Amino acid sequence: MEKTVIVAGLGLIGGSIAMNIKKNDGFKVIGYDEDRQSLELAYRQGVIDEIASDLFDMLPRADVLFLALPIAPTIKVIEELQNVALHKNLLVTDVSSVKNGVMAEAAELSNEYITFVGGHPMSGSHKNGFTAAKPHLFENAIYVLTPASDNNEGEGVACIKQLLSESKARFITLSPKEHDEMTAVISHFPHLIATSLVHQARKWEDTHPELRNLAAGGFRDITRIASSNPPLWQDIFFQNKHQLLPMLEDWIEEMSQLKRYLEMGSKEETLKYVTEAKVYRDGLPVKEKGAIPAFYDIFVDIYDQPGAIHKVIEILATADINIKNIEILEIREGITGVLRISFPSGREQEESANLLRSKNYEVVIEQ
Repeated sequence: MEKTVIVAGLGLIGGSIAMNIKKNDGFKVIGYDEDRQSLELAYRQGVIDEIASDLFDMLPRADVLFLALPIAPTIKVIEELQNVALHKNLLVTDVSSVKNGVMAEAAELSNEYITFVGGHPMSGSHKNGFTAAKPHLFENAIYVLTPASDNNEGEGVACIKQLLSESKARFITLSPKEHDEMTAVISHFPHLIATSLVHQARKWEDTHPELRNLAAGGFRDITRIASSNPPLWQDIFFQNKHQLLPMLEDWIEEMSQLKRYLEMGSKEETLKYVTEAKVYRDGLPVKEKGAIPAFYDIFVDIYDQPGAIHKVIEILATADINIKNIEILEIREGITGVLRISFPSGREQEESANLLRSKNYEVVIEQ
């Protein structure tokens, strides 16, 4: 029997979810979004089977509801679910990157037909909107589930895993508190810091107009996430402010300590500080399953000339070596640039390095 799934919010995440659900047989996907253009585009592309003009009027038909909305609107919809007249079971899940507020509102639901399972696919892009959605967005990404009860492997969790089985996401189960504390550390707070670094550079540009032309690899890498959707991040910062405020205090103290080292000329303490950071960062499980992808990288020097990147890729393709990811770290006019190429295994990493070296490329392997 066909089941009906409503995806409310057809942006980057919601659109990608709908694309993955459509890979399964036996599911009808209905889309809802305030952006009519996104709805019509999704319908024309076959990502959704039907357009919903009113979310709540459509809910009695649904078996599953994905709330792919910003956090505040998600909480508002959950609150209003209480008044929806349902005659069959409805599984509701969300994609919010802060869980405590969402789960607190879900705990207030007394509608016997509704089961709520919190969710957060930890994947994104610097782009947003339906046009940025893609079916492989969640591949190898962590997808956190936060069930409302202790039954972590209940029917609701199993249903979500089945619906998104084609996404190749890696599902884990956490409590809302665990989720919010950990995402504050590895996602929300780094975004806050990246944003502040961009503001600092913008202010210094008044003094040094050429500053933006000097903003090379390090600055671009560490501030890339500051290009993400501003309204989304405003929502995240305020929804998770109780976690972020103490972290800001800790960060200010860290910076104050480093400032004292520099003021006092404490070279040994500064070296120890920098070394400890390197040891910890290098010890992160980059070659195991987790939030940091299990890639094996090489760094290849190339020259600024037509076809330079193509030649490197052609050498590896001819040898039938599978490339997992490729990134241009530095290309400036008339000088050497660097490619970071990632492989799924150490064997391919080593083989590629040896092959490119035999073609007179300078290659460094990340240990």
